[in-house]
Amino acid sequence: MSPGTPSPETQGRRTPGADLPDHPDRLWRSAEPKRAYDVVIVGGGGHGLATAYYLAKNHGITDVAVLERGWLAGGNMARNTTIIRSNYLWDESAGIYEHALKLWEGLEEDLGYPLLFSQRGVLNLAHSLQDVRDSVRRVNANRLNGVDAEWLTPEQVKEVCPIVDVSPDVRYPVLGGTYQPRAGIAKHDYVAWGFAKAAADLGVDMIEHCEVTGLDVRDGRVTGVQTTRGPIAAGKVALAAAGHSSVVAGYAGVSLPLQSHPLQALVSELLEPVHPTVVMSNAVHVYVSQAHKGELVMGAGIDAANSYRRRGAFHIIERQMSAALELFPVFARAHVLRTWGGVVDVTPDASPVVGLTPVEDLYVNCGWGTGGFKATPGVGWCYAHTVATGEPHPLNAPFSLDRFTTGKLVDEHGAAAVAH
Repeated sequence: MSPGTPSPETQGRRTPGADLPDHPDRLWRSAEPKRAYDVVIVGGGGHGLATAYYLAKNHGITDVAVLERGWLAGGNMARNTTIIRSNYLWDESAGIYEHALKLWEGLEEDLGYPLLFSQRGVLNLAHSLQDVRDSVRRVNANRLNGVDAEWLTPEQVKEVCPIVDVSPDVRYPVLGGTYQPRAGIAKHDYVAWGFAKAAADLGVDMIEHCEVTGLDVRDGRVTGVQTTRGPIAAGKVALAAAGHSSVVAGYAGVSLPLQSHPLQALVSELLEPVHPTVVMSNAVHVYVSQAHKGELVMGAGIDAANSYRRRGAFHIIERQMSAALELFPVFARAHVLRTWGGVVDVTPDASPVVGLTPVEDLYVNCGWGTGGFKATPGVGWCYAHTVATGEPHPLNAPFSLDRFTTGKLVDEHGAAAVAH
């Protein structure tokens, strides 16, 4: 299925708002850009689409355009490994990710679209005494924040995921692990299409193949955007451009504390169901789940070099495979079907930036690094509030841009040590 293609249950049925005679089954209108909007969202990925939806649903703001330089959700939204969890260490991170997880739990009903949301749990393995200490600390912190979290012994790890090798005589023995039962995965394309359809049905314009080439700023306030399809005036501009956020913000003279890196992942051939949960490991640096169709979905760490390329170095994949076999010897004869890469934006404290900028009416949502997919509904909700009211939502207030000058950092390097 391609973006805009209906799910099987909608085949042959006209979608509300689909007004193109040559595409009667599109999930959303392919709009021509108007000359002005109340809000322009730059970036048609999960965060941009979720923000548009919640602007319309929660705040009644429907004169909104989502601008995407390619096709909707063709960037990182189509290139991630779909893991959803909220077991972060610090209160600030746990707050926004748990809000997102609660939204995930009712999102299919809210959007009226199947998302294949599967709460199969996430295991984070510990391989050293320091891992154990850090993991138990995180479990206790999670429980204090109302996040479901458990500490499992190696025997309990084996019960949750029988194919994990918990032998004591391997290079990185499994000493236990944290487990979040409510965590899981969802079908990333379906999530994007569900948000796009719901937002379009509420009146939002989805404008594809429309690259932003400049931001108009007058007397310290943003007034519009320059695009490959002409200038568009805007009352407010909300950036959600992931790995290219620093480039777009730079058009307005705003310097963001970001580094962009390639992040790779891969899938195997189709296999019978063998992997019942999601397993992550910092020590051997891999994370593995099994998709609904049967392929193993594997990811690892970011490429060290800064780049905007959507591909990375072979040695990352090689280490990824080696790490997977450390944990799952049963995968030794599985074949890699395909690999891909995205561009992730990383901040110095491994936490996002969501909020206001020094330019009036210009807002930024970036720096999610490897954790953006799981936050999609939560950050969409909070970012929409920020854009609509001009004030940060309490859940994204700690992730303001000025924390890098005040020193109030939210250091999540421990939780983000393995890409996810």
